[in-house]
Amino acid sequence: MKISIITVCYNSQETIKDTIESVINQSYDNIEYIIIDGNSNDNTCNIINSYSNIDIFISENDKGIYDAINKGIKRASGEIIGLLHADDVFDNHQVIEKVISNFSSNKDILYGDINYVKKNNLNQIVRKWKSGNYSSKKFKWGWMPPHTGFFLKRKCYINFGLYRLDLGSSADYELMLRMFEVHKLSSFYLPINIVKMRVGGISNSSFKNRWTANKNDKKSWKVNSLNPGWCTFVLKPIIKLKQFI
Repeated sequence: MKISIITVCYNSQETIKDTIESVINQSYDNIEYIIIDGNSNDNTCNIINSYSNIDIFISENDKGIYDAINKGIKRASGEIIGLLHADDVFDNHQVIEKVISNFSSNKDILYGDINYVKKNNLNQIVRKWKSGNYSSKKFKWGWMPPHTGFFLKRKCYINFGLYRLDLGSSADYELMLRMFEVHKLSSFYLPINIVKMRVGGISNSSFKNRWTANKNDKKSWKVNSLNPGWCTFVLKPIIKLKQFI
């Protein structure tokens, strides 16, 4: 079974090498690796071009991270698609092998856990995000899996759409909400750590960004004609804290 891993980047010369090597050194060998660069003006592209085992590499202007991800999805040929951002690395060399071995034919989604790590020390864990099992209407109680530990069959993107570009950093939340709650896709929780994520996510980097993300979270329910619970957006950051250990 082929899996496509997509990395999007822009001016990522400090971290892109770690990301690339965590993909190409996986024990599972049927990986299509796609890198979409936003026309970097540092040394990022030179670093990427130094590797001969990247299947697709594009460097051009884009409309942001989710536009770049969509470009990668459109070019992917794997049955399964996963994302690995340019600041992040897979937890170990066996991650994709474990993902594939647990991705049964009757499941559309597989997700796991992630560790947040220090920017300059990938072995120093700041906090852990334990996803837990999904159950119906769990999103109403503020639950969501980590985007970087989320794998989806390519046919689901084809049938149910890509990332919206009008929701800022909530685009990943909306896509998962759509797949779980609107289309009721079957899922499997793999209780292993998938990714080491360097701290400093956009949506959590300031109160203003968190406020904007909260507004876009609300819009995510509205555009899918879903009714959130009365406390969904109050509980979402609280539940996130409960998922962190």
